[in-house]
Amino acid sequence: MNTYAYLLSLSNVRKTFGPVKALQGVSLQVLPGEVHALIGENGAGKSTLMKVLSGAHQPDKGSEMLLNGQPYQPASPAEGRAAGIAMIYQELTLALHLTVEENVTLGLERSRFGLIQSQQSRVKEALRWLGQEQIDPQAKVSTLSIGKQQLVEIARALLFDARIVIMDEPTSSLSASDAQALFNVIRRLRDKGIAVIYISHFLEEVQEIADRFTVLRDGATVATGRMADVSLNQIIEHMVGRTPDELYPHVPHAIGEPLLEIRQLSGRMLPKRASFQLRRGEILGLAGLVGAGRSETIRSLFGLDKAENGEVSVQGKPKIKASYLSPATALAMGMDLLSEDRKEEGLALNLSIFSNLTLSALRKYSRAGLLNLQGERVAAQEWIGKLAVKTSDASRPIGTLSGGNQQKVCIARLLHHDSDILFLDEPTRGIDVGSKAEIYRIIHSLAAQGKAVVMISSYIPELLGVCDTLAVMHKGEMSPVRPISAWNEHEIMLYATSGTAGEGTA
Repeated sequence: MNTYAYLLSLSNVRKTFGPVKALQGVSLQVLPGEVHALIGENGAGKSTLMKVLSGAHQPDKGSEMLLNGQPYQPASPAEGRAAGIAMIYQELTLALHLTVEENVTLGLERSRFGLIQSQQSRVKEALRWLGQEQIDPQAKVSTLSIGKQQLVEIARALLFDARIVIMDEPTSSLSASDAQALFNVIRRLRDKGIAVIYISHFLEEVQEIADRFTVLRDGATVATGRMADVSLNQIIEHMVGRTPDELYPHVPHAIGEPLLEIRQLSGRMLPKRASFQLRRGEILGLAGLVGAGRSETIRSLFGLDKAENGEVSVQGKPKIKASYLSPATALAMGMDLLSEDRKEEGLALNLSIFSNLTLSALRKYSRAGLLNLQGERVAAQEWIGKLAVKTSDASRPIGTLSGGNQQKVCIARLLHHDSDILFLDEPTRGIDVGSKAEIYRIIHSLAAQGKAVVMISSYIPELLGVCDTLAVMHKGEMSPVRPISAWNEHEIMLYATSGTAGEGTA
């Protein structure tokens, strides 16, 4: 195809940060009115490439970028937006205290005699075109769901007259219904001739929504083509450079005696009291819709959310009231938590990688009030190697890592604690497929060591592939815990949406 038929054509794009070669000659061609999936493992160069495209980074010399056949090299994100490139990040960039209209028109304000003029009719038209007439332009953005907030960002792109909309992990925090609503909007954009560059680790949804794809590995383009012409296994092979042996690797482990016993647990977000046991070597999955009470259950057990009723016993020791639990108490009892919100609760973004990894276990490296920094760094480096965290220097701020590598550091910190009971809330969110397999292997290895794991995931195949047992939550009520063989996707969704079990779980 003639280069000028492409809306966007990138050739030999390179970007280095000191000794780190983030991009090593990337090529990407995007057609008008297509959904183009950009796929790759964490650290493959996807985010860097999009920042170059949007104007946040400048490419190295020798890189060639054409937009509508004309040379394109924005010096800033403002220049990128002016050229028609809209970037919608995984972490939304909205002013939550402002209204929908104020957010959509931010940077496009119109004034007369020094007074800002209302553009409500333009905002309503953009929302109507997106099929979101029910969103009130005067509503505070903070009152909207995450899915609706994302659509506000897309409405802003329409007012900027975007020709290419880049979406970075757009469904990572969305419910299934919000994700489908987003897909409908993406199809509308495509029908209007707007190109969408879609970045996601959820390969099944990429297959559903994308027309063509490009795979990056180690900062270079390794494959491109029509999505209809490749299988998931072929995409995975391109991503990791090898044939996927097994997406859900298993390490043999035996389920032993009860380790954690919960009786009559309830709280503000858990109106129905729950009782269950967690045994040594057991991987217990918690399924359910967003807001069903999954996270609230384990957060109350870790003392982050206050439980109102219930008793907790670890290793047969005397029961304590769940309302007495605090994070310090939970850690002392051998419980540990991986939060689903790594930005706000899992990381100190201004600190180094090694500090984040060891921050909650500094007693291991202190003596007479002094820290053994060398010992701290050595231990951190060992875990960085075990989890294959991609970084050239553990002293760098953790905020410089990709989201997936940040998640690996969060997991490494928990493993460093060596607790017996692990609560993992969406442990593979933002993790590429190759790293997911490694995380699954680690979870099974922990079970083989006699540790017990509670795993929350919104991805049902993951729960079915990893867990030994499963419970489903519906409006704060937990189903009985059953062997994983007693569940299938239909039964899980039936209970999650209605609170009733079908024949398969009777």
